[in-house]
Amino acid sequence: MQKLIFIFLVVIVSAAYTLNNISQRHDTYVCPPCNSQCDNLEYSSMGTCEHCGMMLIKKSELSYEKKENMKIAFYLQDGVEVLDFAGPMEVFAYAGFDVFTVSETKEPIVSQGILKIVPQYSIQNSPKADILAFFGGNSEAAFSDEVVKWIKAQQDIQYHFSVCTGAFALAKADILDDQTATTFHNALNRLETDFPKIQVVKSVRFVDNGKVISTAGISAGIDGALHVVAKIKGFNTARRIAYHMEYDKWIPQEGLLLSENPYKGYIDINYINDYTGIYEYTNGKSIQLYVDSKDSSLYARLDSQDYPLFYIERDVFTDLNEDTVKFMRDDKGIITDYKIGDSVSEYFKKLN
Repeated sequence: MQKLIFIFLVVIVSAAYTLNNISQRHDTYVCPPCNSQCDNLEYSSMGTCEHCGMMLIKKSELSYEKKENMKIAFYLQDGVEVLDFAGPMEVFAYAGFDVFTVSETKEPIVSQGILKIVPQYSIQNSPKADILAFFGGNSEAAFSDEVVKWIKAQQDIQYHFSVCTGAFALAKADILDDQTATTFHNALNRLETDFPKIQVVKSVRFVDNGKVISTAGISAGIDGALHVVAKIKGFNTARRIAYHMEYDKWIPQEGLLLSENPYKGYIDINYINDYTGIYEYTNGKSIQLYVDSKDSSLYARLDSQDYPLFYIERDVFTDLNEDTVKFMRDDKGIITDYKIGDSVSEYFKKLN
């Protein structure tokens, strides 16, 4: 009788394992729509699009992504600074936001005297946006009375976002009145003098007032955009994007946070060091887990390359493939091993 019960359990477990593997094999992954030929490509496993490099998502999530993602209007002007808008555009595109460009007219504009850009919309026919974003470059002439009038007329804007001297667009539209803000280091004094209702702060990468986020110049826009993603889609999503962009200079919370903290519960985990050490891995290899001081998060080093692990709850993380990584403790609460995946799988011991 015991032998029959044992065989029955083995069959059940094997069936569950097989079904799980079949489910994983049948997952189809696609590139988030970017209006390119790769929008029609499909992949059998998690990874990045071979055409445009964007992180793949499950096809089953595509309709949800289309419906739920916020629309971001990037207002661009003649002379706009390339990295001011290109860095945040990269971040928001990888995060799956619906980004479109707007200018005063649809006439081509030139960024830094080099890059010609044809705006998708003018302020006369721009669709409704959830987020309005403004950038530096030629800011003295960029934000005319007509543009300021358009900014003020926008309804139900959930967030205003500025990079560099794009803050002057928000200032002229009175959006920064009685708010704290920052801008490009050479323009800080001018913003303070010209708009005395604004509390201007210096030597910060970004300022988050809650619904209004302003950043310092150029590369700081990437930090601000990652912060907005963390606010809306979570810290783990922002970390995935920073890793994919190889933006290893990002330090979460480096800005001035005057609203909710999207990093709370991730960066302040008091037991994060429990997971550090050397562990067994597949094919006789070993893997080192360590905490990076920049983002206080867990990373795995394998074959001289570092991979982030994403905290879900105590002893549970996910990896870049979105597989669950679960750690086991003994009766004294000491980490002993871990396994990858939710199904029956191999346990890897902690070596030291």
